[in-house]
Amino acid sequence: MKTAIQIILALAIVGLSYLIYESIQKPIRFQEKQQTRATAVIERLKKIRDVQVAYKSLNSKYTGSFDTLIDFANNGKLPIIKMEGSLSDSLIAAGMTEAKAVKEGIIKRDTVYISVKDTLLKSLAPDSLRFVPFTNKAQFEMAAGNITTGSGVVVPVFEAKVTNKVYLNGLDRQEIINMNDLARSLDRYPGLMVGSIEEANNNAGNWE
Repeated sequence: MKTAIQIILALAIVGLSYLIYESIQKPIRFQEKQQTRATAVIERLKKIRDVQVAYKSLNSKYTGSFDTLIDFANNGKLPIIKMEGSLSDSLIAAGMTEAKAVKEGIIKRDTVYISVKDTLLKSLAPDSLRFVPFTNKAQFEMAAGNITTGSGVVVPVFEAKVTNKVYLNGLDRQEIINMNDLARSLDRYPGLMVGSIEEANNNAGNWE
């Protein structure tokens, strides 16, 4: 009888130790997986921002359409001013300006065009821009528009975002709920987001 009680107590201690260990390790494992996914999602959002900025440089506005953005990423070209020649110290001392040097042919400027796909995306396929990493082709939410600042200036804006629930799908549900509750208590978006259609924030990400 005594031996049986000792065995039961030993098993109970082992079980309790395991539960304590799991209670400590569970949030640690979640945080590691969350960070891995967040890093990939942030990199994708940065790529979306890069292409949006390039699109705006040619169109004076952002786009809320992934079809339009991806078409631009696939086929768009950006103008780059290539300059040949330079002003020597003696020319500068003589009062030569860059504009005058261009006019006189001392400096030559040519416009060359570079591919958006080959420069801004490189190893990332443009069609992948819309998809959230670590999901079954879930798509980012994206919108664009204009807002008027307090000084009356109309500013083009865009945002791209994904909720914690989407990009962390499959991980511990309670931990995701806890993340969302914390974000809402701090009046923050419960997920990852770049840009904003509510304020001019210079296309900042909410992780920055």
